[in-house]
Order: sequence, then structure tokens, then C-alpha cells
Amino acid sequence: MSSKSIYKVIFHNEGKLYELYAREIYQGELYGFVEIEELIFGENSAVVVDPSEERLKTEFADVKRSFIPMHSIVRIDEVVKEGAGKITELTGKSGNVAQFPGPVYTPRNDK
Repeated sequence: MSSKSIYKVIFHNEGKLYELYAREIYQGELYGFVEIEELIFGENSAVVVDPSEERLKTEFADVKRSFIPMHSIVRIDEVVKEGAGKITELTGKSGNVAQFPGPVYTPRNDK
């Protein structure tokens, strides 16, 4: 009897690094996007609350499926058990994650 896989997805968005846990990840019908479904959030006790995970819960509260651009994905790992999701601020050049270069083709303006 096999259990469902759990994936840790790390991607950057608007100067922040997101770390999410999900049960379903696949390349979807939208070209260039990775679909993430069944997000997993840790069960916290009423006494201890993790603010970064609460921000994630609030941001993805009513999300059934999320489409993440492939060029924003930093890493996808299949893990044994879920951990705490978080949002980390990327500050200047000190971080080790950089935005993927822009498009190779840029249209010319021949006027």
C-alpha cells in the first residue's frame, strides 16, 4: 500500500521566496506553467503560531489550483513528510537566488 507523494516547491515571486508543500504537481495545459494542487499546511497548536505559514495560509486560502511560471521555480523535491511552508524576503545581492534572465527574443521597433 503506497501513500501519496508529498512535494516541496520553492519558487520566487515579487522579491520573495515561497516554500510550499503539495500533493499534486504537474505540467499542465497552460504552456510554460507548473500546476500545483492540494496544498498542505502544517497543523499548529493554538498556543504556537508561525507567522510566515499564516501568511501562506491567508494568501492561498481559497486557491484550488495554482499555476506557477516555470522560470520562477527554483526547486521541486519529493519529500517523506511535509514541513512548515514559509515566505522569505530576498534582499539585494546577498541572496543566492536570482531571477532567470528575461526573454531571449525581444521584438524590434522598426518605425
